[in-house]
Amino acid sequence: MANTYSQIYVHFVFAVQSRISLIRDEWKNELYKYMTGVIEQQGHKLFQINGMPDHVHVLVSMNCTQSLSDLMYHVKRSSSSWVNQKRLVPGRFSWQEGFGAFSYGKSQIGDVIRYIENQEEHHKTRSFMEEYVAFLKAFDVEFDERYVFKSID
Repeated sequence: MANTYSQIYVHFVFAVQSRISLIRDEWKNELYKYMTGVIEQQGHKLFQINGMPDHVHVLVSMNCTQSLSDLMYHVKRSSSSWVNQKRLVPGRFSWQEGFGAFSYGKSQIGDVIRYIENQEEHHKTRSFMEEYVAFLKAFDVEFDERYVFKSID
């Protein structure tokens, strides 16, 4: 789109199906590189990606030609296919339906990058659900706890 300019920073959070800890240290960086490629192919700029065995955080500068949901569809669909084709997990790998998307201003980007980089430290004292619900509350997102990233029962 000619003469259309934007700078939209979005922090995405999404979980492995049933929040099962399937993402292994041995191949997580390869997964993140693959996901980076998908994001860049969609025309966005990746600032940071990291996660834990059961979820991923991604900070992206969005272009204005694609919706958040469409980007996440491509990232999750492509990366789950990649994991399955490589046979990196027993059985079938998939991402849980849905995602969190939180917007930030330019002055906050350094802090968000550091937060994503330090996932392992954060999760020594806080579970993924505690972290995720804290994001929802901090951003005043209405939610129903029955539908927040279900775990296996």
